Amino acid sequence: MTSDTHHRVAILVYDGVKLLDVAGPADVFAEANRLGAEYRVALLSPTGADVRSSVGIRIGVDGGPAFEPAPATFVVPGGDVYPRTPVPRDLIEAARDLAVRSHRVASVCTGAFVLGAVGLLDGKRATTHWKVAGELAARCPQTHVEPDAIYVRDGTTYTSAGVAAGIDLALALVEEDHGPELSRDVARALVVYLQRPGGQSQFSAPLQGPPPRSPALRKVADLVLADPSGDHSLGELAKHLHLSPRHLTRLFREELSTSPTRYVASIRLDLAKAFLDQGHTATQAAALAGFPSYESLRRVFVRELSVSPAAYQRRFATARGPRPGR
Repeated sequence: MTSDTHHRVAILVYDGVKLLDVAGPADVFAEANRLGAEYRVALLSPTGADVRSSVGIRIGVDGGPAFEPAPATFVVPGGDVYPRTPVPRDLIEAARDLAVRSHRVASVCTGAFVLGAVGLLDGKRATTHWKVAGELAARCPQTHVEPDAIYVRDGTTYTSAGVAAGIDLALALVEEDHGPELSRDVARALVVYLQRPGGQSQFSAPLQGPPPRSPALRKVADLVLADPSGDHSLGELAKHLHLSPRHLTRLFREELSTSPTRYVASIRLDLAKAFLDQGHTATQAAALAGFPSYESLRRVFVRELSVSPAAYQRRFATARGPRPGR
């Protein structure tokens, strides 16, 4: 939306809010102003009082929701507290008040939990930080959560992934308002991607999530980790565990919603990511993680992460270890 008047952006903050969730988008809008846009950002809190961020830095606000009569864009940044606890009533009411008066609504990271508590994500696609995507899906069963997306637009509702993805989201909003050229100039000035390649999976920790509950499935993980290049086909795993292939498949489907083959592949992928992080070449990582060749590793990376092993390593490899490369 392009306008000759100021585009008002209301950012709703609260105690425990992530500072970068607030500052990242705000800096994008400020840089856009330097290049000719006319955003006017207001920081608001449910009570109109200043708040303290997750790192202890106090954030001064302009007032409560009534201070901002008609925001064109309403943004809810995230924090660590609300994936763990229910969103309080005053924050829900403040978010609802601002949302109904806004042209578009956006959340950064776990700010999606606030939008979900208001009911603004019902029947929509959304994303959040990869660590808590499952929790968002459980709390908002009418929402289709996309855990690998950097940001998602569904109508006039926008949600973004963890923390720094708020910058990606703000750049998308600037592009919607003023076109790709100004958004590209903002990205260059801030030295960030205009459109980040890949999804959230490339940032996830190896072997994320709790270990399987059943002893048989934990044994599968132990077997693969002990010998990644071994024969871990369904038949061999079932034989080793003294189970039928059908029973083992049912255990995986019921507990992990996946198949034994895909579970083994996910462990090998996480191992390969860890070896790349340590500085091994992609060929070395493929062999160490149990892939038959570099090409098979590359195919899995592109399919699961939307980036090649080399592109992943350029972003995340440590300065220690062997020289990066194929």
